[in-house]
Amino acid sequence: MAVDRFGRNINYMRISLTDRCNLRCVYCMPEDITFRPPAELMQDQEILTLFRLFVDLGFSKFRLTGGEPTVRANVVELVREMCATPGVSEVSMTTNGLLLQRMAHRLAEAGLKRCNISIDTMDPERFRSITRWGRLEDVWAGIEAAEEAGLLPIKLNSVIVRGFNDGQDVVELARLTIEHEWQIRYIEMMPIGDVAEFQRSQVVTEEELRATLEDEFGPLEVLNGGRLDGEARLYRISGARGSLGFISSVTTPFCAACSRARLTSDGRLRLCLLRDKEVDLLTPLRQG
Repeated sequence: MAVDRFGRNINYMRISLTDRCNLRCVYCMPEDITFRPPAELMQDQEILTLFRLFVDLGFSKFRLTGGEPTVRANVVELVREMCATPGVSEVSMTTNGLLLQRMAHRLAEAGLKRCNISIDTMDPERFRSITRWGRLEDVWAGIEAAEEAGLLPIKLNSVIVRGFNDGQDVVELARLTIEHEWQIRYIEMMPIGDVAEFQRSQVVTEEELRATLEDEFGPLEVLNGGRLDGEARLYRISGARGSLGFISSVTTPFCAACSRARLTSDGRLRLCLLRDKEVDLLTPLRQG
């Protein structure tokens, strides 16, 4: 297992399969973004080569991200190769869910364990406003397909944006956990990248979110003794089947317990989202 200079065991790798996405969420990327030329991105075999090197270094858990990972050609074959690698305990995915209706069963058959699905509102018009052109019904169909395929537990990621979805949307998402064994994960925006200035003014804190929810549902039950479950602090509405997670990277950082590293779609190793320092792995790989 890899151990950093702070004594943290780093065994969880997030791999970005592409910088492309089929949405343009206001908190994530500009509508007119220019993507990298394909030649600058990792090819399938390059991804697998670096993946296997990380396994040899002791990494056992992997999460596939983007952009949007399901828009990458051959994503099912990549998942199958990764899951067949000795030493790998889990391969999961974070996705916007738009393509899961037709892909969930194939991904599960290839070995994918579970997926986190992004859904920031239950209101179709507000969803279109946040994503700029997405259809909420496609995401909902993807959630149902993931559940049918056994990609469990279902975790729904919701980035809360002040002035967009910080009111009744927070409540309606939480209401899903009353009947479903799902986890709704409220995520604070991190002021990074091309939309950093926008994000700084739009962060909604965990304290504000919990106050909104407790006004509607009463006091939330603390789960896991208040300890972090991964990066989330867990609560539950009284009597609910599912749970609520709060990922508060801005107001309550969890750096001391971080076990993650990231590989960008252009083959750069990054240890922290809030730092620009990266190590180029793709160039020396191509140079042999």
